[in-house]
Amino acid sequence: MPGPHQVSRRALLAGTAGLAATTAAVTLPGLTGSAAAAVPAPAIDSTADWDARPPGGGIDVLPDSPVKIIVHHSVSENVTDYSRAQAHAHAHWVQDLHMDDNGWVDTGYHFVISRGGYITEGRHGSLDVLTAGSGHVIGAHTSGQNYDALGICNEGAYHDGATPPEAQWEALVSLCAYACQQYNIAPFEIYGHLDFGSTLCPGIYHDMLPQLRAEVEAAVS
Repeated sequence: MPGPHQVSRRALLAGTAGLAATTAAVTLPGLTGSAAAAVPAPAIDSTADWDARPPGGGIDVLPDSPVKIIVHHSVSENVTDYSRAQAHAHAHWVQDLHMDDNGWVDTGYHFVISRGGYITEGRHGSLDVLTAGSGHVIGAHTSGQNYDALGICNEGAYHDGATPPEAQWEALVSLCAYACQQYNIAPFEIYGHLDFGSTLCPGIYHDMLPQLRAEVEAAVS
């Protein structure tokens, strides 16, 4: 895992690729410099890729894009299986928990990142909307914030001193940077779940938010 104030290898690569890209730059509020370079889309397995259950009802999509990102952890086992198969199994676990135990229409998070660094689409429609860079699928991840916040969950439990694997951290940086570009979100608008409620979520990831914001800004600026 990258140390404090250290830009990850993936963030550096994303920034380098952006500088060389010929696509139009996107202006982001709160960044140093006049515009952000193009950030490449990270690999994301869609709900079809991991064979998600169909939603239990309608999925609502707003015309306005989210204005912030909220980071979570799933409080699942800190497995050492870093495979894509485990990422898909965890995505199923989250969806089953949210639909069967919580009674929600679908996975509450928009995206879920495995400990092996694989990104899976959570709530149906989230990937298409992110790719389009317009609109917002209403999730169910943070009370009072679901209408204007993108919810990203990290596999594992990080409230008892555990630290995230480097692959998961780098995937989080890449996904946040791409989302900031697509939705014109400033990196300082990245928060943890506990910023909006009484919870331990996202554990150590909350302490790492300054580093996350800095690496995301380095990737997009």
